[in-house]
Amino acid sequence: MTDLADMTATELLSGFRRKKVSPVEATQAALERIDRFDGSVNAFCLVDDTEALRQARNSEARWQAGAPQGALDGVPTSIKDLLLTRGWPTMRGSRLISDEQDPTEDAPSVARLREAGAVLIGKTTTPEFGWKGVTDNPLTGNTGNPWDPTKTSGGSSGGSAAAVALGMGALSVGTDGGGSVRIPAAFSGIVGLKPTYGAVPLYPTSPFGTLAHIGPMTRTVDDAALMMDVLTGFDSRDWSALARPTASFQTGLKSGIAGLRIGYSRDLGFADVDPEVTASVDAAVKVLADLGAIVEEVNPGFSDPIDAYHTLWFAGAGKVIQAFDPERWDELDPGLLEVALAGQGFSAMDFLTATQVRADLGLKMGAFHEEYDLLVTPTLPMGAFEIGHEVPEGSDLTRWAEWTPFTYPFNLTQQPAATVPCGLTSASLPIGLQIVGPRHADALVLRAASAYADVVPFGRPPLLSA
Repeated sequence: MTDLADMTATELLSGFRRKKVSPVEATQAALERIDRFDGSVNAFCLVDDTEALRQARNSEARWQAGAPQGALDGVPTSIKDLLLTRGWPTMRGSRLISDEQDPTEDAPSVARLREAGAVLIGKTTTPEFGWKGVTDNPLTGNTGNPWDPTKTSGGSSGGSAAAVALGMGALSVGTDGGGSVRIPAAFSGIVGLKPTYGAVPLYPTSPFGTLAHIGPMTRTVDDAALMMDVLTGFDSRDWSALARPTASFQTGLKSGIAGLRIGYSRDLGFADVDPEVTASVDAAVKVLADLGAIVEEVNPGFSDPIDAYHTLWFAGAGKVIQAFDPERWDELDPGLLEVALAGQGFSAMDFLTATQVRADLGLKMGAFHEEYDLLVTPTLPMGAFEIGHEVPEGSDLTRWAEWTPFTYPFNLTQQPAATVPCGLTSASLPIGLQIVGPRHADALVLRAASAYADVVPFGRPPLLSA
């Protein structure tokens, strides 16, 4: 019999509906996976067995009565520890935040999951305040890769990625300010979507401003579409939240990609990419062409916007630490403190100049999508590297965004972008294929991701077979 922890949300819901699977059993299976593997990867900073099983029993009673509460009723789900969650502290990976909290409010995404009946099992690890593309922090330490715990899981939603990959809950919700859903999803061999900015409401407002997105992290594209149906829609607490979509993200998901115009860029014109990654992504793009897409190799026509990104991101970090007593700043992640102090030194003119670069990039991508329905790239230029480092050891890189050239540009433009696994390095570490669409074309991005993933199945982390 299939281990319930290996079942997707879609499969679990089908089993609940037919009364072949119990939400309590599914939750117990997820908790057993946490007991078995979390000591190796450190994906969770909080697990609440008692509350999870209480929710699961309530869900089971609803299913037995034929009256499920919502679209995710009974599905074990985790929450990144940047998002407010009623009843649990939100520590954000920082020693500067007191655990003596009275958490009475859910972030919009958490509220939607709760309203849909998801069983919330715990909170996942993040770098301090989600500031970087790997997951370690002064409070809870390093989070390892589910394929090799000596490697990084990526970040900043690294705990969520490791949890989903190892069956420690079928679903998780992460945040993405420069790749923080897509980076760990790619390194961990799962699906991640950064939706169009505002599609999933965010509260409290991120100190990183309009770079910050909320998105689903799942093992399948079907589950990502299911989550998007739950997570999207207006919330008055987010001044930039978009209206709820008029159609389900599951509608047309299996329509295929025949006739779509896809531009493929191996390096965006400026990235240094490992040949193993290029080979895997080339093969994935050939699959897209075999499925009927019209694929053309292109250069989208913009230079590396990293300086503008750093200005905006470092300024956000400066805003983060402003809320705390400077006498305690030495308790911060040293890298966070370094970029925050740099950010506090920027002027309003520096910020507005970076904002103009952002606007110009958005204009270029708008013109690109007049000709191409989608842009396809590698998600990352390499496989996961050693745990505990912001940048690969031995490289001449300084900051995390320098090795994520394919992700942060599309936070600047606020476009939807998904990653799906498309191969392994020679070290048996996952490689990701990124699919980028024009703003508001989230359903199209998911449709293309589904078309690829449905014909190219992906394996399981070796830990699961150990």
